[in-house]
Amino acid sequence: MADKPKTLRAMRDAVAAGDCSGEELVTEALERIDADTHNAFITVDAEGARAAARAADAERAAGRAGPLAGLPMAHKDIFCTDGLKTSCGSRMLDSFVAPYDATVVERMAGAGLVNLGKTNMDEFAMGSSNETSYYGPVRNPWDPQAVPGGSSGGSAAAVAAGLVPGTTGTDTGGSIRQPAALCGVTGLKPTYGRVSRWGMIAFASSLDQAGPMARTAEDCALLLGAMAGFDERDSTSLQEPVPDYTEGLGRSLEGLRIGLPKEYFGSGLDAGTARALEAAIEEFRGLGAEIREVSLPHAELAVPTYYVIAPAECSSNLSRFDGVRYGHRCQDPEDLEDLYKRSRGEGFGDEVKRRVMVGTYALSAGYFDAYYLKAQRMRRLIKNDFMAAFEEVDLLLGPTAPGPAFNIGEKTDPVSMYLSDIYTIAANLAGLPAMSVPAGLVDGRPVGLQLIGNYFDEPGLLNAAHRYQQVTDWHQRVAPGATANGEGA
Repeated sequence: MADKPKTLRAMRDAVAAGDCSGEELVTEALERIDADTHNAFITVDAEGARAAARAADAERAAGRAGPLAGLPMAHKDIFCTDGLKTSCGSRMLDSFVAPYDATVVERMAGAGLVNLGKTNMDEFAMGSSNETSYYGPVRNPWDPQAVPGGSSGGSAAAVAAGLVPGTTGTDTGGSIRQPAALCGVTGLKPTYGRVSRWGMIAFASSLDQAGPMARTAEDCALLLGAMAGFDERDSTSLQEPVPDYTEGLGRSLEGLRIGLPKEYFGSGLDAGTARALEAAIEEFRGLGAEIREVSLPHAELAVPTYYVIAPAECSSNLSRFDGVRYGHRCQDPEDLEDLYKRSRGEGFGDEVKRRVMVGTYALSAGYFDAYYLKAQRMRRLIKNDFMAAFEEVDLLLGPTAPGPAFNIGEKTDPVSMYLSDIYTIAANLAGLPAMSVPAGLVDGRPVGLQLIGNYFDEPGLLNAAHRYQQVTDWHQRVAPGATANGEGA
């Protein structure tokens, strides 16, 4: 193939036309991963991927394959994958090999997509820079000195570097959208309950949601269609029919009401990012959208609310890692208490320990009402703000992150790191769908615009993003660190 396909859609069309096989695409992707220097992967399953690609090609030859059969992708290392290490980026699970597939893994394999391996991530999805991983930081393909964002930094970097056309990520407070913005790719957090959490190792169960990351909104639509749907094994999964997310792409935006939350355009926003957003707003206006200012009065409460609720749920979820049943176990414990203390002390990194301790404190006797219960009340106010805004507009538009990627090692204060997600956290607290779309470069580093929709309006988000990408080329820009064949489609 002289002009090799780069996007999932282009690969799908090339395979359908007989221009290439799934095995060829997978082999080339494995070669790119092998040559890559960004530390985007924790585990690569070359043998399994080639076997799956050959099987998909055989199914296609027999006329039984679906449209995505044989196309390469990768999973964030938070999804249990039968027979492969599932580490969550932690020493605690460095030796854990999952005995089953998460629902997301199962469904995407059922669609014929070929998993090449597991991508690097912040430990237990706790971080905004991918610096907390036990396996070392991921480097941003746009600048190796810069972070890729987190926690799904390996997934974002793998797409930006041209290693694979699509990946999975998880988003608890912005962990799909923020790295997508910092790496110049597209990432979607669906409505809470739209995608099953079964087999996805939990951080904060009322906030976690899986979603797709790819170059384009169209590719995200293809991936979301493969992973979404009701799952009786997940008690929070919603019984809502899954539409064809690609069907409505390209609809006119004439009359679409887009709201600009005034709280998202204040002093904390980087000037270059603000200019990129102004240009993007003009593009949407040119596509026929009506632009209005709206207010989210309790927006400033999102970060403190999140950093009570998420650590509280984290402290509960991570209590299972005790050195007894599975995971890291310390050597030669003196007694059960020593086993617990040293196994958890050695297995968890500093950021995880910090959040476990904060969460345990918030849930402890005498502090539950003062912190956790109050945070839940603030969460309701934040949701109500969104509901009021959606009575006036169809979508919200704002920044994904305060600015472009910062350098590795630059942010040592936890609070400054937490503020990296100041614009993304609220959508998780409300359970709303939201996505990040490439919208420009600031000093050679990407920035993203965020679109937030009402419940189950993924089709509206994807269409707005797709129409924007039809009149701009930011999603096609090539990262300097992209490997051969890593160029945009």
